[in-house]
Amino acid sequence: MHYLIPMLTSFILVALLVPVMKRIAVKAGFVDRPSTRKIHAAPIPLLGGVAIYIACAAAILMFSRNGNLSYAVLIGGTVLMLTGLTDDWFKTRSKDFPVWPRLIIYIAVSAVPLLFGIQIIGVSNLHFSGMIFFPVWLVWLGTMAWIFGITNMINFIDGVDGLASGIVTIASLALLVAALVKRQEDSALIAGILVGACLAFLAFNFYPAKIFMGDAGAIFLGYTIAVVAVDGAFKSATFISLLVPVLALGVPILDTVIVFTRRLLKGGGLHRADKLHTHHSLMQWGLSQTQTVSFLYLIGALFSLLSIIVVLMGV
Repeated sequence: MHYLIPMLTSFILVALLVPVMKRIAVKAGFVDRPSTRKIHAAPIPLLGGVAIYIACAAAILMFSRNGNLSYAVLIGGTVLMLTGLTDDWFKTRSKDFPVWPRLIIYIAVSAVPLLFGIQIIGVSNLHFSGMIFFPVWLVWLGTMAWIFGITNMINFIDGVDGLASGIVTIASLALLVAALVKRQEDSALIAGILVGACLAFLAFNFYPAKIFMGDAGAIFLGYTIAVVAVDGAFKSATFISLLVPVLALGVPILDTVIVFTRRLLKGGGLHRADKLHTHHSLMQWGLSQTQTVSFLYLIGALFSLLSIIVVLMGV
């Protein structure tokens, strides 16, 4: 019950807020318009991410007892949500938000958890009991690289109805189980809140989507799940525990590796949007949106199940 109530709270809040945000988006013209790169054929409201953010933030404020984890998620998440919302606004006007301001903000926010002691400090040595502690520069670099990377990877996969929200649900469930096994209450609580919020949003976002989370929602979710992974799965810092968040987030990580490799081979910019993502390829091979998303859910579930097995092996 300790984790079920916060999960239900975020679920109910998203379910109540999404219809409101949908009406506001339609009235304000805050919609994602079709283009040659977009799959949808009609304008779709683009304020779902705000509903997710409000629900998660409210649930965290109501139930979380770990000040440092809450502050890191809320401060960094708020900045990223507002940045994503600005990016979404540019898209509603058929414009592009410049890359460099976004990049600077993403890098700066990646350092926020470090200010609250949430960091990858080292790893256990296999040959003797004790820790191998990383030098300070590696602690900062490793933590920031992980958070920056996962934040953007979740945004990258948000290209098909229900994909990002479903993958975050599956990954959050895996991190929730891992945190419960390790008795990491605060990480489990926020992972549960993510599960509730994403499940509720999925009811509106699965094909055919009635609303999109936009960059505001995707980068908030990516950042939050990355911070939870550092505070939870990475905390035990054994070699085997390092696999847990990597496997749980296997789909966005694998997709990013594939896309960046293909972009490098084509000689294009790594940051430029295109149709080289895994979900695009699956649809080009003849799968429908529902089939594509279901297949990637299955892969995500298998990765997450493997991560849970790894946790149980390391107990």
